[in-house]
Amino acid sequence: MPQENFLISWTFPEFTLPERSRAWYMGAILIALVLLFYAIVTSNFLFGLIVILTAVVLVTRQAKEVEEVFFGLNEDGVQVGEKFFEFKEIKTFWIIYEPPQVKNLYFETDSLWRPRLTIPLQDANPVKVRRLLLGHTVKEDLKKENEPLSEALGRRLKL
Repeated sequence: MPQENFLISWTFPEFTLPERSRAWYMGAILIALVLLFYAIVTSNFLFGLIVILTAVVLVTRQAKEVEEVFFGLNEDGVQVGEKFFEFKEIKTFWIIYEPPQVKNLYFETDSLWRPRLTIPLQDANPVKVRRLLLGHTVKEDLKKENEPLSEALGRRLKL
């Protein structure tokens, strides 16, 4: 796993914890209770289990300490944390740069488990990152001009 001679590198938080108000928590609890009541009334216990599991995930994620993840780009590919992706594993990339809300580098990979990687750019120069990736014959997807809907919704709903 190549881990040296990076042309550019930075670290980013594993995930971001949105600032949530007391009203957000009260609304989330109310929605969860309504959904649980609906699940019980309709005898849809699988849906009830999904609601409970979602609540547990949100609570445990809030309590988890955010770790820093390393990103580096070298002549052979990109390093994301402990995983190295050779350029041949990367189908396309695109950059959405709309500060201060969205400053992300996206990779579409061959992986079935994680087909899209989102890398926060932090303070990295997006023009330099783009130039380096294009210099390694990584194809840029110019059709993608907005962040993925799932990420935009997650950010807006503070999930």
